[in-house]
Amino acid sequence: MVGLVGRGAPNLSVPVPSIPATTSPSLSGTGNAQPVSYKTGCHGERRFQILIYCFDIGGSYISLGTAHTDVAVTGAVTRVGRVPTPAHDRAAFIQALADLLAQAPGPAAPVAAAPVALALAGGIDPATGLASCANIPCLTGTPLVADLAAALGRPVVVGNDAACFVLAEAMVGAGRGQDVVFGIILGTGVGGGLVVDGRLVPGAGEWGHGPVVKHIAGDPPVTLPRLPCGCGHAGCVDTIGGARGLERLHQALHGVRRDSQALTAAWAAGEPAAMRTMEIYVDLVADPLAVVVNAIGPGLVPVGGGLSSDAALVSALDRAVRARILRRTNGPLLVPTALGGAAGMLGAAILGAQWLDSNRA
Repeated sequence: MVGLVGRGAPNLSVPVPSIPATTSPSLSGTGNAQPVSYKTGCHGERRFQILIYCFDIGGSYISLGTAHTDVAVTGAVTRVGRVPTPAHDRAAFIQALADLLAQAPGPAAPVAAAPVALALAGGIDPATGLASCANIPCLTGTPLVADLAAALGRPVVVGNDAACFVLAEAMVGAGRGQDVVFGIILGTGVGGGLVVDGRLVPGAGEWGHGPVVKHIAGDPPVTLPRLPCGCGHAGCVDTIGGARGLERLHQALHGVRRDSQALTAAWAAGEPAAMRTMEIYVDLVADPLAVVVNAIGPGLVPVGGGLSSDAALVSALDRAVRARILRRTNGPLLVPTALGGAAGMLGAAILGAQWLDSNRA
């Protein structure tokens, strides 16, 4: 989910200045990166460049980087700094962002056209503009975009962290060159996002919630409880698809709680109990994922999150999904992330660059 300030979005902040297409005001700054610069094109033309300030915001840390407007081509982000997330103090949270921005290259006064783009572990309700962040409770119920735009004196664009992951993978990562990319997160929980023709589809990609997980799985089949989900339903993919869900599934099957990393290691070693758990896990996750793939037809499905580091697990899911879909593919459909932990910040930078492009005068 994406919260925007500017054209086509609710008026959530200060007015957005016009951005010239080929000229810029005379500005100076410090450091190697400047907030406004020119880049010479292949035909000798001068292309206007504005520095984008991109944050990756999680429940534990806030990280800041900077990128230029061609980030969707270069994939280049310069990291500035990282601080702990003040998850329970809204004023301290906003101040933490301001303090990081003060460390970034640029002039003492903010450049009004230079946007701040956030990859946020949460979302913005497009109807109300209010944030919802389970891991950063001080932001829940607040008009985050408007508050930040007023406090920082810059346009602000916010994307869900899973959506930013997919955007980065689609533009400069595993899905580069594909018209349709559906990316999934198998981390603590389950998330995802959809990119079509290089643009995020707002509100699409949330496949982790909804009561769709079957209660009989495996060979031989076993009956499973429909586990309750934090969204209020039971039987959501999020209840079994992430690392914590895998651990809950193993406990439901064998009465023993094991760490997800220990489970996948035991699976690789051929331990029968772990092999049974992983067989059922793949069966449960592949069914709803195959339905999504059939419905939207992605050319590739990058997989991020902690479980994506297990290549054997991604490969097993890939085989199971491709066996369930109508379309036949010559190569893998599900692939591990090409960008790793950099995808969130990079996706935020690309989101900021796209916002700039759509708001040029």
